[in-house]
Amino acid sequence: MTRWRIWPASRKDADALARLEALAFGGRSWGSDSVRESFVAPRVTVLFGGESEADPKGFAVWRDLGEEAEVLTIGVVGEVRRGGLGRALLEGVLEGGRASGAERCFLEVDALNEGALKLYARAGFAQVGERRRYYRDGGDAVVMALDL
Repeated sequence: MTRWRIWPASRKDADALARLEALAFGGRSWGSDSVRESFVAPRVTVLFGGESEADPKGFAVWRDLGEEAEVLTIGVVGEVRRGGLGRALLEGVLEGGRASGAERCFLEVDALNEGALKLYARAGFAQVGERRRYYRDGGDAVVMALDL
């Protein structure tokens, strides 16, 4: 199994993040402008992951809300999915949330994304709600939370 590296991204990485996000989500992409804005949004942190900083294969974007942390998105490109990178990125987010003093972490996930639902459940997240027609295509989201 690959030992993944996780590192903080910076504003100079905005184009790389937009490319990775489009590869990871295709038709459900936020769009390159929205992705680039994540680097200037208040209290938002972007992490990259991969075997080397020269070639990131995944990303996580999360927001520090004080007592709470919110996972905005985690994405991994197709060729390395199911190899543990998503889990490593999630662990990076949770470590960052704990370090910032957050007591709880929230996220929304596509109700049909079985892989992500399993990832979050294995990490200890539990469903606390649902958002009907949350996504642009009309898909529902599951709201999950984890006490840190």
